[in-house]
Amino acid sequence: MTDLRTRYLGLDLRSPIVASSGPLTASVDHIARLADAGIGAVVLPSLFEEQIEHESGEMDRLYSLHNDSFVEATSFFPEVDRYESVIDRSIALVEAATDRVEVPIIASLNGTHLGGWIRYARLLSDAGAAAIELNLYTIAADPSRASGAIEDEQLALVEMLAGDLEVPVAVKLSPYYTSLPAVVAGLQSAGAAGVVMFNRFYQPDLDLETLDILPRIALSTPEEVRLPMRWIGIVRDHVDISIACSTGVHSGFDAAKVILAGADVAMTTSALLRHGPEHVSTMTAQLTDWMSEHEYAAVAEMRGAVRRSASNDPEGYERANYIGNLANYTSSFLGRHR
Repeated sequence: MTDLRTRYLGLDLRSPIVASSGPLTASVDHIARLADAGIGAVVLPSLFEEQIEHESGEMDRLYSLHNDSFVEATSFFPEVDRYESVIDRSIALVEAATDRVEVPIIASLNGTHLGGWIRYARLLSDAGAAAIELNLYTIAADPSRASGAIEDEQLALVEMLAGDLEVPVAVKLSPYYTSLPAVVAGLQSAGAAGVVMFNRFYQPDLDLETLDILPRIALSTPEEVRLPMRWIGIVRDHVDISIACSTGVHSGFDAAKVILAGADVAMTTSALLRHGPEHVSTMTAQLTDWMSEHEYAAVAEMRGAVRRSASNDPEGYERANYIGNLANYTSSFLGRHR
């Protein structure tokens, strides 16, 4: 019997396949279908810093709209008792999901600044969230802010959250740090229980007729799993905290790759959006079949078996991989076009 159990952020999961934050995890009914299909854990949609700030500003504007009007104008004020804020909705989702399913529910915060995030994280953990995923989705577009200052601010935020909360904190990273292993090691020292690799930045497009910047959302492809797999294989040697892969996982075979590189869990969204929550069962069967064929009795046996230091070709994770691929492609190309 193949043992798919794993530990992530100190939580015992029945499977290393985890539903990452996305449209499917915003619905309790869909979360229940994911649980029925065998998902190991579920990450809820992010509570965004911008949403809270915008909502707060709108409420302030509404309350100040009639400050200088006659008394009857107070009837135009919004009925606060009936108003459900974005924070209220996030808390309600955590409560409903934890009541409905037995798999761990992980809440997500998307922000970069100190301040109210501790309060929001406390509310979500008090509602039943088993862990908090801090999504550090930011574009370093200000040339006056050095990379070190940005990283220091992020580490301070993680240290403050991890030190205050009773539930574990995972940090979802981008791949664009100068020294990713150093950042992950710093997060471990700051108290993070794990890291998630990686955030997919949605790339804007340009309308050549209107010259407008257009938002474009594209689902991931299986080829994208190679970026986090490479870095997981490198980083796994340097930290003891949990590592999740969160880009390009579309099949149980993709999950096997990232676990072999050193991941504790393989997170997926795009594949579930394409195929539905029941695709979890397919992914689980693929992973189980691969493990049986290659004589792995448990996920714990295969985790990190092909990390950088344990692989047959450690340099394949680094620059030598680029040089070898370039040489092979050039030779192949020239051979086809003589």
